[in-house]
Amino acid sequence: KKLTVPEEIVSSMNDDEFSINFRWLQAVEAEPRALTDHCFAWMVTIAQHGTGKPVTPLRVEYIQPRSKVREMERHFGCPVTSGAFQNVIVFRAEDAKLPFVTRNMELLDMLAPQFDEQMKLHQATDSLVELVRRAIQDRLTGQRPSIEVVARALHMSSRTLQRRLQEGGSSFQRVLDEARHQMARYYLSNSALELNEAAYLLGFQDPNSFGRAFRSWEGVPPGDWRETHRASTTASAV
Repeated sequence: KKLTVPEEIVSSMNDDEFSINFRWLQAVEAEPRALTDHCFAWMVTIAQHGTGKPVTPLRVEYIQPRSKVREMERHFGCPVTSGAFQNVIVFRAEDAKLPFVTRNMELLDMLAPQFDEQMKLHQATDSLVELVRRAIQDRLTGQRPSIEVVARALHMSSRTLQRRLQEGGSSFQRVLDEARHQMARYYLSNSALELNEAAYLLGFQDPNSFGRAFRSWEGVPPGDWRETHRASTTASAV
């Protein structure tokens, strides 16, 4: 996936559950609902055909409501809910440990070094600004990441990071603003988050600070932007 398409499959696992969601790395707007549905259906198909077992999810959670919930529940074989923080499909933890019927360690040992080398070349072509923006967005979870934290994630000193950004005509503060702006548009257009919740997730101290920043980005308060965007989306759907 990382070598062929601009998306990232993000997974997490605890003792009971294995969760998967998709991140569209270059998107500033919400992904089409049909695309998310397709990705989740694809994951179930891969799980069932890959393991040769009737694997079904525990549940599927969406940010936005779906119109044919019963049909989707029949297809996935589990509850389908909306109003979630993110679009995610959840399997049992033990399902993630099932071996694929086509598992071939000898072939993997032959291919893995080539894939790793291609990934290094692929990552080297990414601009530093994009790498910094991704690192910031990965850490925008209720706090504003400092340049020291981001530099450490990119395996360089904060001084080196600032110098390289300046050489490219940018700065850490500018990239931070761009990352917050991008995530703010995503949260407001594709989630049921309250404005104060979005402000918190973007690392602002309070909703007023978020409102001032958003007005500087878009020229209107975040609440007005959300209503306008929802109205235009509804009109397009109709």
